[in-house]
Amino acid sequence: MSDSAARERDAAEAESAFGHPAVAPDRTAAYGSHPDQVIDFYAPRDGREGAPLVVVLHGGAYRAPYDRQHVSPFADFLARRGFAVASVEYRRGGGIPRQGGDAPVAGRWPETFDDVAAAMDALPGLTARELPQADVRRTVVTGHSAGGQLALWAAARHVLPEGSPWRLPTSPPLRGVVALAPIADFASAVELDVCSGALHQLLGDGGDFETRSAHVDPALLLPTGIATTVVQGVEDTTVPAAVGETFVDAAAKAGEVVGLTLLDGVGHFPLIDPAADACAVVAEEIAQLAW
Repeated sequence: MSDSAARERDAAEAESAFGHPAVAPDRTAAYGSHPDQVIDFYAPRDGREGAPLVVVLHGGAYRAPYDRQHVSPFADFLARRGFAVASVEYRRGGGIPRQGGDAPVAGRWPETFDDVAAAMDALPGLTARELPQADVRRTVVTGHSAGGQLALWAAARHVLPEGSPWRLPTSPPLRGVVALAPIADFASAVELDVCSGALHQLLGDGGDFETRSAHVDPALLLPTGIATTVVQGVEDTTVPAAVGETFVDAAAKAGEVVGLTLLDGVGHFPLIDPAADACAVVAEEIAQLAW
């Protein structure tokens, strides 16, 4: 596919994914005092009791303009598939990088990770209160793009370096992780300039980048012992398939099998687009872990 054709396809996929009206949640609960420290809850549309809980972590290159609203149609899609859904908001970057450009800074260190950890820790209690029909014993975490990195990280907190403020003493009670086009390997993502330098904006440069990567790079936090699947569009130019494939290879070298579902003819956004066939594949991958 030519570069111009790829750009046209990407634009059409993005337009479709972002073209759905936002879907209001059934309930929203705070897990902290900051306005971004909230979780939207979507009840299973079939009224099912004991529905598996899917935790959704949205993407958007850790940048402030992209919040959970753009994945609300995806959350509703999962709810219509019989899942209980918790869509997590977290603090992201804002302002313009000092080196210029018009893209806001990616992420906030350490707040982005503080929030994801706090949300995951608060979820069992909040879910029991806000969505009692959910079965938290059947929790699957999913995330798209930057959110895919956060989903993998949320499942790896028990293998963080000693002294990490986010480290858990035991593995989190998850059925598994379905990471959608995740920024799963920082070395390859930096080499490919994924999301226009987002990782260096998030973690800093030089020594800061290396030190902080040890705490948050999914490819360095293996094995986790938690069932994990990566779903990736072969034609993705935003987070190329090579990033996820490198993570899967790293897992294999660490003695862990990570599933990899490659979707031909699919780019970055169909994975969270209810109008796309790829989204149904994602729901099936989640169901396989949840049940």
